[in-house]
Amino acid sequence: MLQCSMNSSRAYIGNVRVASVLAMCAKRASVRAISTAKALIYERNGDPADVLQLKEQQMPEVGEQDAQIQIIAAPINPSDINTVQGKYPLQPALPGVPGHEGVGRVVKVGSKVSSLAVGDHVVPLASALGTWRTAGVFKAADWHKIPKDLPMAAAATLTINPPTALCMLDNIVQLQPGDTIVQNGATSAVGRHVIQLARAKGLKTVNVIRDRPDWDAAVSWLQGMGADVVTTEQKLKADLASSSLPAPKLALNCIGGSSAAAIAKVLQAGGMHVTYGAMSMQPLAPPTALLIFKDITFKGFWISGGWAKRAGPRAHAALLDQVVQHIQQGHLTPPQLQEFQLSQFAEALDASSTAHKQHKVVFVPE
Repeated sequence: MLQCSMNSSRAYIGNVRVASVLAMCAKRASVRAISTAKALIYERNGDPADVLQLKEQQMPEVGEQDAQIQIIAAPINPSDINTVQGKYPLQPALPGVPGHEGVGRVVKVGSKVSSLAVGDHVVPLASALGTWRTAGVFKAADWHKIPKDLPMAAAATLTINPPTALCMLDNIVQLQPGDTIVQNGATSAVGRHVIQLARAKGLKTVNVIRDRPDWDAAVSWLQGMGADVVTTEQKLKADLASSSLPAPKLALNCIGGSSAAAIAKVLQAGGMHVTYGAMSMQPLAPPTALLIFKDITFKGFWISGGWAKRAGPRAHAALLDQVVQHIQQGHLTPPQLQEFQLSQFAEALDASSTAHKQHKVVFVPE
């Protein structure tokens, strides 16, 4: 089994990796094909802790349009949990392997594959490929080549949250430097990417988070990324008024319920309210007055099965390349990683559900 081990140039705080570069793996990896691989498999939908099993399987033959890919790191995202539970719209055939996101290394390619080469580092261009495994055989067209020197934390988390943030900022309303955005769930992965990308574009952000014991630390953390205003749902209207910022053109909602209504109410006339998540599991109820008297538009956004499907693989690949450029230019800071082997999936699942976490839980090869 191909593995990439730690060396002295990497640092940890507990299980949290502070810095890591994919090129380190490239220097140690063999180009020999892999004959067997381990994977987390579920045969029925349910709680991941109850239905996941770690199994070793024979690797299938690499077809002429296929690529054998060693998984370097694969994160745990809410969509992965919902997929195993059977609640996510994109469902693999059972038995299935979870994992919509991750980074891998090409070990072998089919005779008709020209887009990838052995040794390339790649990320998924399609959803529900099943990245919670040590290696697999996939359609080569479902993977996109990235620079080998991209930090592992950035590469492993490249394809869901950063492009969601970038696409919502670039493709929904026309924003100019100095314009204001309001968002809830600002400490979420998408929220943090919105703050950083907005700063790079000269946009102002008003960020709504829940009150919490470590409020000052959370505010300082977000302000360090470029947040202009950090507030709560209850203080939003007053804090925005005292900030001297113009009324927001765009509201980004990942919470739902009263929080979604609160950010809608501070939009300027003709503003756009975009829902891309529903963490509270509370319904979105647009206030009628906003529709009639302020002409607010409400719409949804889904990067994987929505925008990417409509835009097509070429546009999707171009979007990922833009994200890579923002990372290389220092506009986006990769998250800290908390790493687990596949055999530690119970502990990993528990760590991923911790409230207010500032690191990303990832599986790494064993």
